[in-house]
Amino acid sequence: MSLSSSAFAVSAHSFSFKARRPKTPLPSSFQNPLRCNSTPSVPPLSRKLHPVKATILQEDEEDVVVEKSFRTTSFPGNGIEEVEASRGNSSSSSLERWIIKVEQSVNIFLTDSVIKILDTLYRDRDYARFFVLETIARVPYFAFISVLHMYESFGWWRRADYLKVHFAESWNEMHHLLIMEELGGNSWWFDRFLAQHIAIFYYFMTVFMYALSPRMAYHFSECVESHAFETYDKFIKARGDELKKKPAPEVAIKYYTGGDLYLFDEFQTDRAPCSRRPKIENLYDVFANIRDDEAEHCKTMKACQTHGNLRSPHSYEEDGFEDTPDCMIPEADCEGIVDCIKKSLTPSQVKQIRTVERNR
Repeated sequence: MSLSSSAFAVSAHSFSFKARRPKTPLPSSFQNPLRCNSTPSVPPLSRKLHPVKATILQEDEEDVVVEKSFRTTSFPGNGIEEVEASRGNSSSSSLERWIIKVEQSVNIFLTDSVIKILDTLYRDRDYARFFVLETIARVPYFAFISVLHMYESFGWWRRADYLKVHFAESWNEMHHLLIMEELGGNSWWFDRFLAQHIAIFYYFMTVFMYALSPRMAYHFSECVESHAFETYDKFIKARGDELKKKPAPEVAIKYYTGGDLYLFDEFQTDRAPCSRRPKIENLYDVFANIRDDEAEHCKTMKACQTHGNLRSPHSYEEDGFEDTPDCMIPEADCEGIVDCIKKSLTPSQVKQIRTVERNR
């Protein structure tokens, strides 16, 4: 009897361990609304890649749709508790849906207002318009990094992937700006004055928005990047033959075909590293790649709207702790300034991190 009981206990323990870490296949590749797909030149990411993709809440949806492919931590018998919890949180879910709709409505209104101003001022001045767009487009990433560094200073945040990806995004937008400057987009003082002052206002607005609601700030940035994609796409279709006859700027050749493309891969979180290597032969190729860059920014900003979702593409290559969770150090995390202050008043998370570090 004792032998059989021991065998049963061991069997139950092994079953419980397996249930904690079920193997789930990767979902189908994420489809961006911009329909900007390209064929990768290397095999897809391994099964260790577990992204989470979020779709924007639509009017006819009942809830925010979240596609998950990471491993769950549910245990047998927790289904009833989850159902009861979902019933109890129905009112909070309704409030969250309403808040999301308000945030997105405000973002769309602000974006449309800026687009109308740019359409009026830069109807026939494409390069100047692009210069203003690129000056504005890189500002949110500065704001994100500033707020996250502040959180780090107070010990509220320890997620390096966000800092790495947002810096890579700002690096990409900076080279877009350098390309437009080489093409003469900043030749008139008024364009420089307008772009720089809009950027200053946009920076502080984004810092305030990101501190209150990161989801709203990421959605607003997605709206800006989506407009940039559409603008470049229309420009390429309208003047494609002319662009193919012009040489590519030197800064574009160095950026897209240079030796070190680590940061170029870093901001493309929906791709495996080294899966996109642009070919630059003329000015048409430059604008085509800038357009594709904006599509990748849209994908990243969309994914960021699910809290804790973002991971550096290079992190998956270095992730060797998947089967040894005891070796992983918990990361401090919070969502917005209110959540950060609330968690700082309950130092259980900090104690947990220090306990794990001492045990190591």
